[in-house]
Amino acid sequence: MTEEILKTLEQLQLGNTILYPTDTVWGLGCDATNPAAVQKIYTLKNREESKALICLVSDTRMLERFIEEIPEVAYDLLEATDKPTTIIYDNPVGIAENLVATDKTLAIRIPDDEFCQKLIRKFKRPIVSTSANISGQPTPTSFAEISNGIKNGVDYIVNLKDDKKAAEPSTIIQLRTNGEIKIIRK
Repeated sequence: MTEEILKTLEQLQLGNTILYPTDTVWGLGCDATNPAAVQKIYTLKNREESKALICLVSDTRMLERFIEEIPEVAYDLLEATDKPTTIIYDNPVGIAENLVATDKTLAIRIPDDEFCQKLIRKFKRPIVSTSANISGQPTPTSFAEISNGIKNGVDYIVNLKDDKKAAEPSTIIQLRTNGEIKIIRK
Protein backbone atom coordinates (compact mmCIF):
# COMPACT_ATOMS: atom_id res chain seq x y z
CA MET A 1 0.00 0.00 0.00
CA THR A 2 2.88 2.41 0.74
CA GLU A 3 4.06 2.31 -2.89
CA GLU A 4 0.52 2.97 -4.13
CA ILE A 5 0.16 5.95 -1.76
CA LEU A 6 3.39 7.46 -3.11
CA LYS A 7 2.31 6.99 -6.74
CA THR A 8 -1.11 8.51 -6.02
CA LEU A 9 0.44 11.37 -4.06
CA GLU A 10 2.63 12.23 -7.03
CA GLN A 11 -0.44 12.37 -9.31
CA LEU A 12 -2.28 14.69 -6.91
CA GLN A 13 0.75 16.97 -6.65
CA LEU A 14 0.85 17.20 -10.46
CA GLY A 15 -2.80 18.35 -10.56
CA ASN A 16 -3.99 15.06 -12.02
CA THR A 17 -7.21 13.12 -11.43
CA ILE A 18 -7.37 9.75 -9.69
CA LEU A 19 -9.80 6.85 -9.47
CA TYR A 20 -9.52 5.41 -5.96
CA PRO A 21 -11.28 3.27 -3.35
CA THR A 22 -12.87 5.14 -0.44
CA ASP A 23 -14.76 4.14 2.68
CA THR A 24 -18.00 4.22 0.65
CA VAL A 25 -17.73 3.81 -3.14
CA TRP A 26 -14.94 4.05 -5.73
CA GLY A 27 -14.30 7.75 -6.16
CA LEU A 28 -12.94 10.25 -8.61
CA GLY A 29 -10.54 12.58 -6.88
CA CYS A 30 -8.03 15.39 -7.19
CA ASP A 31 -6.48 18.18 -5.15
CA ALA A 32 -9.43 20.09 -3.66
CA THR A 33 -7.36 23.30 -3.63
CA ASN A 34 -6.54 23.18 -7.37
CA PRO A 35 -9.29 24.75 -9.56
CA ALA A 36 -7.91 23.25 -12.81
CA ALA A 37 -7.88 19.74 -11.30
CA VAL A 38 -11.43 20.21 -9.95
CA GLN A 39 -12.55 21.31 -13.44
CA LYS A 40 -11.16 18.06 -14.89
CA ILE A 41 -13.50 16.13 -12.53
CA TYR A 42 -16.55 18.18 -13.59
CA THR A 43 -15.65 17.63 -17.25
CA LEU A 44 -15.05 13.89 -16.83
CA LYS A 45 -18.35 13.41 -14.99
CA ASN A 46 -20.19 15.70 -17.44
CA ARG A 47 -21.47 17.46 -14.32
CA GLU A 48 -22.63 21.04 -13.96
CA GLU A 49 -20.41 23.11 -11.68
CA SER A 50 -23.51 24.21 -9.80
CA LYS A 51 -23.75 20.64 -8.42
CA ALA A 52 -21.13 20.66 -5.69
CA LEU A 53 -18.71 17.82 -4.98
CA ILE A 54 -17.63 16.26 -1.67
CA CYS A 55 -14.08 16.41 -0.40
CA LEU A 56 -12.23 14.32 2.17
CA VAL A 57 -10.02 15.49 5.03
CA SER A 58 -7.91 13.32 7.32
CA ASP A 59 -9.20 14.55 10.69
CA THR A 60 -10.81 17.45 12.57
CA ARG A 61 -7.52 19.37 12.66
CA MET A 62 -7.46 19.47 8.85
CA LEU A 63 -11.18 20.26 8.80
CA GLU A 64 -10.54 23.30 11.02
CA ARG A 65 -7.96 24.63 8.53
CA PHE A 66 -10.51 24.70 5.68
CA ILE A 67 -13.77 25.75 7.38
CA GLU A 68 -14.10 29.24 8.83
CA GLU A 69 -16.38 28.27 11.74
CA ILE A 70 -17.32 24.70 12.67
CA PRO A 71 -20.57 24.38 14.63
CA GLU A 72 -19.92 22.63 17.96
CA VAL A 73 -22.52 19.97 17.14
CA ALA A 74 -20.32 18.79 14.23
CA TYR A 75 -17.80 17.32 16.66
CA ASP A 76 -20.58 15.44 18.48
CA LEU A 77 -21.98 14.09 15.19
CA LEU A 78 -18.57 12.96 13.98
CA GLU A 79 -17.91 11.15 17.22
CA ALA A 80 -21.34 9.55 17.53
CA THR A 81 -21.81 8.25 14.00
CA ASP A 82 -21.01 4.67 13.13
CA LYS A 83 -21.40 5.03 9.36
CA PRO A 84 -19.73 7.34 6.84
CA THR A 85 -21.13 10.83 7.34
CA THR A 86 -20.60 13.84 5.13
CA ILE A 87 -21.31 17.23 6.67
CA ILE A 88 -22.01 20.36 4.65
CA TYR A 89 -20.34 23.37 6.29
CA ASP A 90 -20.71 27.11 5.70
CA ASN A 91 -17.82 29.30 4.57
CA PRO A 92 -14.94 27.07 3.44
CA VAL A 93 -11.52 28.73 3.10
CA GLY A 94 -8.48 27.80 1.03
CA ILE A 95 -10.49 25.54 -1.29
CA ALA A 96 -10.75 25.78 -5.09
CA GLU A 97 -13.55 28.28 -5.82
CA ASN A 98 -15.21 25.90 -8.31
CA LEU A 99 -15.57 23.32 -5.53
CA VAL A 100 -17.52 25.68 -3.26
CA ALA A 101 -21.32 25.65 -3.79
CA THR A 102 -23.10 28.84 -4.82
CA ASP A 103 -24.44 29.21 -1.24
CA LYS A 104 -20.82 29.25 0.03
CA THR A 105 -20.93 25.74 1.50
CA LEU A 106 -18.73 22.67 1.14
CA ALA A 107 -19.47 19.00 1.85
CA ILE A 108 -16.65 17.26 3.76
CA ARG A 109 -16.17 13.74 5.11
CA ILE A 110 -13.47 12.24 7.30
CA PRO A 111 -13.09 8.75 5.80
CA ASP A 112 -12.64 5.63 7.89
CA ASP A 113 -10.37 3.97 5.34
CA GLU A 114 -6.67 3.23 5.78
CA PHE A 115 -5.64 4.11 2.22
CA CYS A 116 -7.58 7.41 2.20
CA GLN A 117 -6.32 8.39 5.64
CA LYS A 118 -2.67 7.77 4.79
CA LEU A 119 -2.95 9.48 1.40
CA ILE A 120 -4.63 12.63 2.76
CA ARG A 121 -2.17 12.87 5.68
CA LYS A 122 0.80 12.68 3.29
CA PHE A 123 -0.82 15.12 0.85
CA LYS A 124 -1.65 17.57 3.68
CA ARG A 125 -4.65 18.93 1.77
CA PRO A 126 -8.24 17.81 1.15
CA ILE A 127 -8.99 15.66 -1.88
CA VAL A 128 -12.17 15.59 -3.94
CA SER A 129 -14.32 12.50 -3.60
CA THR A 130 -17.22 11.99 -5.99
CA SER A 131 -18.73 8.77 -7.25
CA ALA A 132 -16.97 7.23 -10.27
CA ASN A 133 -19.78 7.66 -12.77
CA ILE A 134 -21.05 10.06 -15.40
CA SER A 135 -23.66 12.42 -13.91
CA GLY A 136 -27.12 10.90 -14.02
CA GLN A 137 -25.82 7.32 -14.32
CA PRO A 138 -26.06 4.79 -11.47
CA THR A 139 -23.26 4.80 -8.90
CA PRO A 140 -21.03 1.75 -9.46
CA THR A 141 -21.00 -0.66 -6.51
CA SER A 142 -17.69 -2.29 -7.50
CA PHE A 143 -14.62 -1.52 -9.59
CA ALA A 144 -15.93 -3.83 -12.35
CA GLU A 145 -19.05 -1.66 -12.75
CA ILE A 146 -17.09 1.55 -13.43
CA SER A 147 -17.48 2.55 -17.08
CA ASN A 148 -14.54 2.47 -19.47
CA GLY A 149 -15.18 6.17 -20.14
CA ILE A 150 -14.36 6.95 -16.52
CA LYS A 151 -11.44 4.50 -16.33
CA ASN A 152 -9.92 5.89 -19.54
CA GLY A 153 -10.65 9.50 -18.57
CA VAL A 154 -8.69 9.67 -15.31
CA ASP A 155 -4.97 10.29 -15.12
CA TYR A 156 -4.31 7.49 -12.62
CA ILE A 157 -6.15 4.42 -11.29
CA VAL A 158 -5.11 3.36 -7.80
CA ASN A 159 -4.00 -0.25 -7.97
CA LEU A 160 -5.91 -1.55 -4.94
CA LYS A 161 -8.76 -3.22 -6.79
CA ASP A 162 -10.69 -6.01 -5.20
CA ASP A 163 -14.05 -7.66 -5.67
CA LYS A 164 -15.73 -6.27 -2.57
CA LYS A 165 -19.02 -4.51 -3.04
CA ALA A 166 -19.05 -0.88 -2.03
CA ALA A 167 -20.69 0.33 1.12
CA GLU A 168 -23.69 2.60 0.81
CA PRO A 169 -23.03 6.25 0.02
CA SER A 170 -22.52 8.43 3.07
CA THR A 171 -25.20 10.12 5.12
CA ILE A 172 -25.23 13.84 4.28
CA ILE A 173 -26.11 16.43 6.92
CA GLN A 174 -26.03 20.21 6.49
CA LEU A 175 -24.94 22.25 9.53
CA ARG A 176 -25.38 25.98 9.26
CA THR A 177 -23.41 28.35 11.47
CA ASN A 178 -26.79 29.71 12.68
CA GLY A 179 -27.49 26.29 14.28
CA GLU A 180 -29.83 24.98 11.58
CA ILE A 181 -29.45 21.22 10.93
CA LYS A 182 -30.86 19.51 7.84
CA ILE A 183 -30.55 15.84 6.80
CA ILE A 184 -29.94 15.73 3.04
CA ARG A 185 -29.41 11.95 2.63
CA LYS A 186 -29.86 9.22 5.27
